[in-house]
Order: sequence, then C-alpha cells, then structure tokens
Amino acid sequence: MRICIFENALDLGSHSAMVVSMHIRRALQEKGECSIILATGTSQLTMLDALVKDHDIDWTKVEVFHLDEYVGIPETHKASFRKYLRERFADRVPGLRSFHYIKADADDLSKEIARLSDLISSKNIDVACIGIGENGHLAFNDPPANLDTKEPYLIVQLDEACRRQQVGEGWFDDLTEVPMQAISMSIPQILKSECIICTVPDKRKTEAVRMAVTAPIDPIHPCASLRMHKNCYLMLDHSAASLICPLS
Repeated sequence: MRICIFENALDLGSHSAMVVSMHIRRALQEKGECSIILATGTSQLTMLDALVKDHDIDWTKVEVFHLDEYVGIPETHKASFRKYLRERFADRVPGLRSFHYIKADADDLSKEIARLSDLISSKNIDVACIGIGENGHLAFNDPPANLDTKEPYLIVQLDEACRRQQVGEGWFDDLTEVPMQAISMSIPQILKSECIICTVPDKRKTEAVRMAVTAPIDPIHPCASLRMHKNCYLMLDHSAASLICPLS
C-alpha cells in the first residue's frame, strides 16, 4: 500500500485524479480500452471534479462500473448514487463508452445483480476509485463484511454507523429515511482491480484510516483488506492522516 498525504482536501482530490488519469491513459495505450470503478460520497467530490477536466483521456474507450447503490432509492432522490455520478461525472465527459449503473430500485433485484455480475465478470478492471467509510467499510460492505464471497455484487445490510454517516453528510434529513439495505460490489471483486486509488479526506475518517493501515485483516475491519492488494494508493489529507502521522 502506498500512502500519500496532502495539505488539504483540494490538493488531495487533484492529486488523486492525476493518479487515476495516469492509470487510465496507461491502459488505453496498452490495450486501446479501459474499465474503471467509480464511487460516490463527499470523499470523491474534488477528485471527480478534477478528473472530468482531464482532456487528454479518450472517454469513448472507457467504460465505468458503479460501486454501490441504496435499495429502493429512485434515481431522482437527492441521495441516489446514480444521480450523483450522472451529474458529477457521466454528464461532464464527452462520449463515454458506457456506464453500468446499479438499478437498485428494480422490481427484481436478483436479476439486476445477475446482470451486473455477468457484465463485470467479463472485464478486467484497470482502475478502482473508492473511499473508506467512517466505520471502515469498503463500498457498502459494513463490518462484519464478507471477505470470501465469490459474488461480484450482493445485497448488504447497512449498520447504524454507516446510516448515520449518510445523514451527517447531508444526503438524508433523518436516520429513518436511510435505507437498511444496498446493492454493493463485494470486497473480493474490488480487490481484483489492477489498481486501487482510495481517496480519504477529513478528520472524521481518522479512525478508519488507522484501521486500514494497522488493523487485522478480517471481517470486522473491511478497509484493512486493502493491504492485500499489490497496487493500492491510500490518498489522504492531513486531517485524515492525523492518527497515523501525527506530525503531518
């Protein structure tokens, strides 16, 4: 795991985007196409804003896989991750080859999971852009997370800490509004990516960052699984890094 620490969230976002762009361009040069994973949340805002301004990427050769989505939330809801990614990414890049959104309000979720799983199983993911939750989750894999599943996507239960984070970030007005379930990419599937760029700003993520760096790799500490990956960048601002680098 490479740990990179930056002065503030804006610098963090721009440098994360630079690393993402570098790996996308490398894949395009070597293969002529590229498959990536995109996440949502406040941690990704500055990174995505910088990434869409990179005019050296041929987006017509890039396809995107969606990391997670709340069960039952329509795309028009302010907390919808599909809405987030359309507005902050897909609508801002020219000629994107494809974006495989999770339709977690579908009538038959098992068919939707099968559709997504078939799609991603046929691809080699070049770059995964992710964050870490305050409770240490990766995607919506809250502790105790399933680290052994063979399924690319699965329905997961959201714990209270995760749901409170969503309220705290302003996506919902009250805890009762936050869904109890989500469709999430599994941790084993995330770890299949050739490169992982994990962008984590903010002081409220300090315990999760320490977990990622020092905790045992087990279901109780999902983000610690990142240490199993051969090419993972943990991108932090000074606030998020304060417990692992007190003098930063």
